[in-house]
Amino acid sequence: MSAPLRRVLLRRPSRTGDFLAADWRQPDTAELAAQHDAFAALLESLGCEVSVAPALDGLVDSCYIRDPALVTARGAVLFQMAKPVRRTEPDALADAFAAAGVPVLARLEGDAFADGGDMVWLDSETLLVGRSYRTNAAAVATLRAVLSAEGVRVESVDLPHDRGPEHVLHLMSVLSPIADDLAVVHPPLVPVPLMEDLAARSVTLVEVDPGEYATLGCNVLATRPREVVLAGGNPRTRAALERHGCTVHEYPASEISVKGDGGPTCLTQPLWRA
Repeated sequence: MSAPLRRVLLRRPSRTGDFLAADWRQPDTAELAAQHDAFAALLESLGCEVSVAPALDGLVDSCYIRDPALVTARGAVLFQMAKPVRRTEPDALADAFAAAGVPVLARLEGDAFADGGDMVWLDSETLLVGRSYRTNAAAVATLRAVLSAEGVRVESVDLPHDRGPEHVLHLMSVLSPIADDLAVVHPPLVPVPLMEDLAARSVTLVEVDPGEYATLGCNVLATRPREVVLAGGNPRTRAALERHGCTVHEYPASEISVKGDGGPTCLTQPLWRA
């Protein structure tokens, strides 16, 4: 999650569609597009090769391109998505992967549903999956079978109810690894077994100020160890990261991130970390 980010896939945001029905706060759509462009330019300035897939008109969540799939060392696993308005996104992402030269290894089928926001690599051989209202036990079982072929151990942890099934709570809403020994967390929503595992791994925790959790202070993208991208408007989180030796880059996030509850990890589908 913190190795140098070399290639990344983004998707342009839709400027049409029912944002309120998708549980957004209505954005300024011109500013939405401008902020996404600024985010892409920031990643390019940090040395990432950025590919941008076209907007999916009317699918307002589709700019959060992390969720429809997981990219592994061998290729991509396409998901089925529990949120009804997102059901067609995995097939569209398959086309973007094909354009980027990323093979599709497998798809979730039957009763298996997952969101990429529930997937965190604890190390190169351990994938932690959050069991949430968007990611179920059948998906965990399928991922175990698929990833065993590349020597990856899949573990799972149950996420809290929080505000219920109508509101998204992903594992990456409460945990962002930013170096092998450093992670940003929101402790009130982190499961106890995960807190214990991080302690056993000697991971130092940067606790997000409670007032900045809603503005995505806990959703932090590492472009290399201790170099991170943070949604703008989180000064206390930025200060805490800098106290831990991090270089922090901000992007304007009011429309593209805060109003849709999707931070910089949600906006990116990493294709290659060195």
